[in-house]
Amino acid sequence: MPLDAHAELVRADSEQDPIGLLIGQSTTRVPELVPVRYGRMLVSPFTFYRGAALIMADDLSRGPRTELTTQLCGDAHLSNFGVFASPERRLVFDLNDFDETHPGPFEWDVKRLAASLEIAGRNNGFSTKQRRGVVVTATRAYRTAVREFAAMSNLAVWYAHQAVQPGLPGLRAIRSKQSRRTVRRSLDKAYGRDHLGSLKSLTETVHGGLRFVSDPPLVVPARELDLPGVATDKLEEWMSRLLSEYARSLVRDRRHLIEQYTFVDIARKVVGVGSVGTRAWIVLLRGVDDQDPLILQAKEATSSVLEAYTAPTEFRSHGERVVEGQRMMQAYGDVLLGWHHSRRRVAPDYYLRQLRDWKGSLVVDTLDPEGLTAYAEYCAWTLARAHSRSGDRLAVAAYLGSKGTFEQAIAEFSAAYADKNEHDFGLLTEAAADGRIPVESGV
Repeated sequence: MPLDAHAELVRADSEQDPIGLLIGQSTTRVPELVPVRYGRMLVSPFTFYRGAALIMADDLSRGPRTELTTQLCGDAHLSNFGVFASPERRLVFDLNDFDETHPGPFEWDVKRLAASLEIAGRNNGFSTKQRRGVVVTATRAYRTAVREFAAMSNLAVWYAHQAVQPGLPGLRAIRSKQSRRTVRRSLDKAYGRDHLGSLKSLTETVHGGLRFVSDPPLVVPARELDLPGVATDKLEEWMSRLLSEYARSLVRDRRHLIEQYTFVDIARKVVGVGSVGTRAWIVLLRGVDDQDPLILQAKEATSSVLEAYTAPTEFRSHGERVVEGQRMMQAYGDVLLGWHHSRRRVAPDYYLRQLRDWKGSLVVDTLDPEGLTAYAEYCAWTLARAHSRSGDRLAVAAYLGSKGTFEQAIAEFSAAYADKNEHDFGLLTEAAADGRIPVESGV
């Protein structure tokens, strides 16, 4: 596949229905939350893009591809990078969403990231030249990083990471006060997103004990859910069994840690954009006392959007697929990341992690071109590191070469894909207007 062929966006035939793909994806989701998903996607072309990983996977499958396979994030758009705490309690920067992780051609992740930069630039009012500059710079950062990793030892690549403290090196040089304020607010917010912060915002004390606060439809405690044929106590029994089985997926010392907590309460929580409607629970656990909380997120794991266009997963559980993909790509992972595999065919798989542990992401719609460029370089380096851990970095580096052909082709592709994304956003808007899809806005 020649490098300049990456500019090509193969147009689907007239029978392709991108909105039909979304509707089909919604059939297995919680019905009352599907309108919320569409409402969030209809805010802007950028939020539509965030929820349209399946549409882009279908589009990418129609075009040329390399045989250079890596572990893909599967949804490597700009907002799926962020900060969180390492086990050593340092703030690190990395990919932070792996629902769609699956092996595939390395360039699919690059195109997902690059197109998100073009779309975000349009959303922020950047000129055509400014948007192209952002995409070219980011893609060049990916190419040069892969070549640097190709010259490193296996262990050096494995240990490579981006530490945030005492500041993001690539962002400290930003001259724009607006972008510097955005970065600083995001980091300060991340430091406050820990278990005690979650306890304050998500729980209340009732009859001397903690329980989740009701904030429907975003947070609905199990006691308020009306699930056909499922009593609240049965739901709690199920979650207790799930936690017990999840603990078996952890290494011994972390299993010992989780077994020191007792179950307190459970609630359904709406998360993200593309994930809205999948079954996501938050679970309150108690340690030595009420000031020793642990809040886990149990999130439904379905098949990756990439699987239909690549190869079947090697894992018997999609929860295990997500966890093992995350461990492969991230420099540091959540120490309590694990999975639960349902033995019943009709029941979903789950993966579990801490709800918040200094987790945070940048609000990209407030960045100027300089700020977005710096942040994009950071994301591109991180993606290159993840691919170099899981794929043949020497082969990818040799393929990309030392010239700028790849980044120019990706910039062409990104502009074309942003046009298609706007067209598909218009189709979703029409579907909402004519009643083809239900929409709940402002949630």
